[in-house]
Amino acid sequence: MESYTIGQAARLLGVSVDTARRWADAERFPTRREGTRRMVDGPDLAAFCVEAAQEAAEGEEAPHTSARNAFPGIVTGVKLGTVDAQVEIQAGPHRVVSLLTREAVEELGLEVGSRATARVKSTSVFVDRG
Repeated sequence: MESYTIGQAARLLGVSVDTARRWADAERFPTRREGTRRMVDGPDLAAFCVEAAQEAAEGEEAPHTSARNAFPGIVTGVKLGTVDAQVEIQAGPHRVVSLLTREAVEELGLEVGSRATARVKSTSVFVDRG
């Protein structure tokens, strides 16, 4: 079973180390000591990640879409071609680049600094360990 330090857990959760420590101190997820380090077991961290995502989504109105993998973020780049466009979104630690029509970018009013959500729906997903 894989285990994570508080710092690693914080990076995976997209929060500061102080926030992860406060959550652990509040017993939102279990930790254990390994020498001087506080460790979080992988299954416990995975369960907390799901719980935290559900809590974050509770206050938001559900979008009318079948896509489940949403990456809310901010537009950091827009390259317009004659017919197509490339939009770059920074969603937490994730950089998402999408190719779409110029017309769609203009209709959505996407420009650097705009809030946007990248939604991914695919039959092919590649997963790398670590």
